[in-house]
Amino acid sequence: MSIPILETPRLRLRPFTLEDAALVQQLAGDSRVADTTANIPHPYPDRAAEAWIATHGSSAIEGDSYTWAIANLETNELMGCISLILNRHNGAEMGYWLGVPYWNRAFMTEAARAVIEAGFSRLNLHRVVARHFVRNPASGRVMQKVGMTLIGTMRDSWSKTGVFESETWYEILSTDSMRTMDES
Repeated sequence: MSIPILETPRLRLRPFTLEDAALVQQLAGDSRVADTTANIPHPYPDRAAEAWIATHGSSAIEGDSYTWAIANLETNELMGCISLILNRHNGAEMGYWLGVPYWNRAFMTEAARAVIEAGFSRLNLHRVVARHFVRNPASGRVMQKVGMTLIGTMRDSWSKTGVFESETWYEILSTDSMRTMDES
């Protein structure tokens, strides 16, 4: 399956293109974004965005992961990224980042809601999990707003730049999705 285009009232979630690479490097490479994510390096290396984008098509075709560019619905301007990494148990882990100019405007909540719904309705997922560093509670608020339930905190579960980070995990089941997402 290719990466489906999803639209919300303000956003277009679409496949990345190589034309997005420079803005990926700029937005994701901002130290404030990289600092709050597990896998984004800082500084962001030259040509790393192109290499990363080049993996998306085959990963979706193989059913391993789906990665969307979060773009403004009207201008198609890149704002961030959201993805689902699938596992063999009809589950997926959702991950995301958003450029600093777009923080605190509920864009990520809107994108996450659309991706979770697509995961359940189009990919037939049963469970979606997500995690955030304990020191990044804003990401946890996104997870709560889309109806995810707190699973717990894993202490010192991730090493970022040689420092252990504790992570808080959330989940939502397909049987939860309609009720909890409508209430949020």
